Amino acid sequence: MRITPEKMQRGTKWLTNGQLRPTRQRQVLAALLVGDGLDRHFTAESLFASARETGDTLSLATVYNTLRAFCAVGLIREITVDGAKSYFDTRVDDHPHFYWEDGGGLTDAPADQLKIAGVPTAPEGAEISKIDVVIRIRRT
Repeated sequence: MRITPEKMQRGTKWLTNGQLRPTRQRQVLAALLVGDGLDRHFTAESLFASARETGDTLSLATVYNTLRAFCAVGLIREITVDGAKSYFDTRVDDHPHFYWEDGGGLTDAPADQLKIAGVPTAPEGAEISKIDVVIRIRRT
């Protein structure tokens, strides 16, 4: 995969919008994530592999640290599946996901078809900050 100047520019603007300093590592990962203007679901490992394909020498630890920074400022969301498997999403609005059990992928589910009739009251001294909906599916 080749990172064009246009993809790098779009990634750098995305970082600036998140008020993150555009280091070389962040710029490379940002260009891979949003350089084409599309939203995507990915794992740290898949992003690491994409970065390696560009010839960049980022470590997997750097990818994880950078993703944590992106999450902290709201540029991406982390979606945890099975308590241990994390996916990340560049689309940060509230929306449900399909988790493909037989292929291990995550895709957006149609939000307009999801109806939540109610949620439990948060314990005293706490508030609900968000609700993540992951619908597990498999091919028939």
